[in-house]
Amino acid sequence: MRYRTLGGLKVSAVGLGAMPLSIEGRPDGRRALATVHAALDAGVTLLDTADSYHLPGQDPGHNELLLARALAAYGGDTDGVLVASKGGRGRPADGSWTVTGSPRHLRTAAEASLKRLGVEAIGLYQLHKPDPAVPFEDSVGALRDLLDEGKIRLAGLSNVTTDQIHRARAILGDRLASVQNRYSPEVRDSEPELRLCAELGLAFLPWSPLGGISRSSLDGPSRLAGSARFVAFHEVAQERGVSPQQVGLAWLLSRSPTVVPIPGASRPETVRNSAGAANLVLSEEELTRLTRSTRTP
Repeated sequence: MRYRTLGGLKVSAVGLGAMPLSIEGRPDGRRALATVHAALDAGVTLLDTADSYHLPGQDPGHNELLLARALAAYGGDTDGVLVASKGGRGRPADGSWTVTGSPRHLRTAAEASLKRLGVEAIGLYQLHKPDPAVPFEDSVGALRDLLDEGKIRLAGLSNVTTDQIHRARAILGDRLASVQNRYSPEVRDSEPELRLCAELGLAFLPWSPLGGISRSSLDGPSRLAGSARFVAFHEVAQERGVSPQQVGLAWLLSRSPTVVPIPGASRPETVRNSAGAANLVLSEEELTRLTRSTRTP
């Protein structure tokens, strides 16, 4: 496993997005725990969760409780594991995703996450999404207060613009550690945010990082399925004898030294495959081919 820096901490170059372990289609508890343990065995030290990762209208904090159980039951050393949670979104019974960014809500949510995770302070706590009904500075101010009180160690943002990154940094200073936006071969709208994070030394955590790459079976040869735009990822994978997903994650890692993808997983074999991308170094020729294929026609 190769490592990168997040808020002065060393984290694995590829993290685990734990959301699939708790939402619709989630695996049973045994397989969920096995998936987290497989990630830890593979050297993954960044686990991304949120209080809203649960079935609609049910068991809030399911994912946080799951990670806490997995870490407690793991037989190896977990001192270097960074659990990153988020607050500010909800999942009511209708299956929608709500946004609530008031300081009062964020404080209550963070304190509940703290209890579920069973830690003295949350390693990284992120504003899940800016609330258009609440001044952005008020939401970020809640993170600052949680930092000052020692309830969280580092603060992060998710689903934000470059302007919001600058505004949050003015409030949080060096305690702003990361930005988590959607970014993948298929969706590159957050290119400006990625570049800004590289300039500021902030970790950039792409969510849904494998968009555009078909989910070919890990048990058989890759299929050139899906959009023709991304055939290059499959071609390089075949040439290298690896999965298209590994090529996609390796491409993401090449975009900036501050990028730490957090692909989701619900099976041990999937998380092991993703972790393997940390050691896949692509040539300049391969990177040119792949980057060209991601451009919108």
